[in-house]
Amino acid sequence: MTRSVDTSSDRQQPKPGQIVEVTGLDLDRQGHGLARWQGWVLVIPDLLPGEQAEVQLQQRRRSQWLGRLLKTLKPASGRQHPPCILAADCGGCSLQHLQDSQQSLLKQQQLQQTLTRIGEINHPIEPLLSAKGRSFGYRNRGLIPLRRGQDGKLRMGYYKRGSHRIVNLNRCPVLDPRLEQCLQPIKQDLQERDWPADPDLQSGDGLRHLGLRIGHASGEILITLISSTASLPGLHQQARTWLERWDQVRGVTLNLQPKRNNLILGTQTSLLAGEAAITENFCGLTLRLATTTFFQINTPQAEQVVEILCEWFSRQGSTKAVIDAYCGIGTIALPLAAAGLKVLGLELNEASVEQARNNARLNGLRDVQFRSGDVVDHLAASLPKYDGLVVDPPRKGLNDAVVEAILNHPPRSMAYLSCDPATLARDLKKLTTPDGPYRIELVQPVDFFPQTTHVECLVLMTRCSCD
Repeated sequence: MTRSVDTSSDRQQPKPGQIVEVTGLDLDRQGHGLARWQGWVLVIPDLLPGEQAEVQLQQRRRSQWLGRLLKTLKPASGRQHPPCILAADCGGCSLQHLQDSQQSLLKQQQLQQTLTRIGEINHPIEPLLSAKGRSFGYRNRGLIPLRRGQDGKLRMGYYKRGSHRIVNLNRCPVLDPRLEQCLQPIKQDLQERDWPADPDLQSGDGLRHLGLRIGHASGEILITLISSTASLPGLHQQARTWLERWDQVRGVTLNLQPKRNNLILGTQTSLLAGEAAITENFCGLTLRLATTTFFQINTPQAEQVVEILCEWFSRQGSTKAVIDAYCGIGTIALPLAAAGLKVLGLELNEASVEQARNNARLNGLRDVQFRSGDVVDHLAASLPKYDGLVVDPPRKGLNDAVVEAILNHPPRSMAYLSCDPATLARDLKKLTTPDGPYRIELVQPVDFFPQTTHVECLVLMTRCSCD
């Protein structure tokens, strides 16, 4: 091995196996540390910003070098021993080695930097809306890969970072503890069943993933086996066993995903035992959640966001009718309607729209409608009739046609809930002053995913030309 210390001003050509000393500068989106050495960008898992460390260079990827942390010379403020023994390998979490308070500061800083760099947005950012003591045990759903090895043993767990190797687990501290307690018994049952299992289908048809979902407030649990085939001997008997073992388990379903792609859930779900959906109490409403229902992973945080939206729109005296674009099953639209607003929910997925309508009927909400189809088509036609707008787009943000529709008929009040700071910054640059019709009233980051680098953000805006 070659050892080098960054003391020379001359640019050196890195070599695999070379050991260098660096200082962590930032984290990438995967939570890996970023540093510079002799003008090269180094990506080092487990390195934290501000940390001085000795790292070994491993391989070059375009303009970057991947490195391995060998020795921490000066630890960063907030470094801690990860609570989970699998944290160093498991790809489910990326920041367990950083204290919660430092995670919050890091997410705020990265959001501010992204908004400024991409969107030229300099509006003050509110303190991160934290999980109120629930930085672990917050996930109301888990979709966990399964693989049976050549030795016959079933392995269940998330992938090792940057690979498709399953990190075998019996517990997962970020899962709701009521789900976590089911992991080991279910794994043991699947082991004894001897059903084939491979998430990638490389070894043939069989199980692919285990799905667990819980109603945070109701405590009801739905167990789902995701498989490429229904030909699993004793399947219904096993489902009945789980239903009888745990009082809180309301149903067991089988989701078929026979395609050799990266989609976890397929389109066909059948009931094996009990009920096909569970009940959740959300913002004072009753929702039904099925196997394929999209619902926020962190229920208390989602409720905090919706409460902010309801209060804000209620304070906008001139706002009486609101469009909820990308509405899903109505987790924003329904509480807004319950708060006295007229609401139109727009969503591409027809199944989600049908669930939203069922949930509206279940809660006796009449002044809310849902339409399925391309959001931009409905948005362009409906915006002139509404004075409020909520957008909760996927990670890719708003496409140009949606932005154009908003700019053509900007409602008085607009809220943007984003799961990607980069696309949020890009879109805000088009929507806000000096060139856009809106001024920002609030930038509120929200921590939906503690122990990871992900941060969501709610931005509230009012139209500058409002009377």
